[in-house]
Amino acid sequence: MVSTTTPPGAAGWPAAPFDLPGTDGRRHTLDSVRGPHGLVVMFICNHCPYVKAVIDKIARDMADLAALGVGSVAIMSNDPAAYEEDSFENMKVVAARHRFGFPYVLDETQEVAKAYGAVCTPDFFGFDRDLKLAYRGRLDASGRSPNPDAPRELYPAMAAVARGEPAPPTQHPSIGCSIKWRSEAGT
Repeated sequence: MVSTTTPPGAAGWPAAPFDLPGTDGRRHTLDSVRGPHGLVVMFICNHCPYVKAVIDKIARDMADLAALGVGSVAIMSNDPAAYEEDSFENMKVVAARHRFGFPYVLDETQEVAKAYGAVCTPDFFGFDRDLKLAYRGRLDASGRSPNPDAPRELYPAMAAVARGEPAPPTQHPSIGCSIKWRSEAGT
């Protein structure tokens, strides 16, 4: 299992469009998931220990951001042939178990992950009301540990964005398992 960290984000970069199937049986697009004050696009999966460590905090923070008018979507881009735990059926189980109040969608072709430049799970992109990148960083400093005392980082940054303020200039890269790309021969 390879761990990697995210590169810094280029502020002002526009969110890439998508149209992906969700665990709720509906299709979700960039326009359908955005909130009036912003959007968090996160790349997660079911098997990653970094995601498992913070998954309930993800659900909590996205609910708190929704109350501020910030939408969110979780995208699973791993190749489920490499990790059966990341199958679409298991995505449904994870979304229900952790009471996701946001769409959990499958990027089967991996084109959306490539368009965003996602490199690991979890990988967080925070966009302002105009869908311009304002935050590229981690949820908090938990890493592979649930660490209930880790101060929130994504939430206050996106709360500022929701108020029309800039996100903090200091943003710590996310760390996690590398995205499991399909082999070139399999595409």
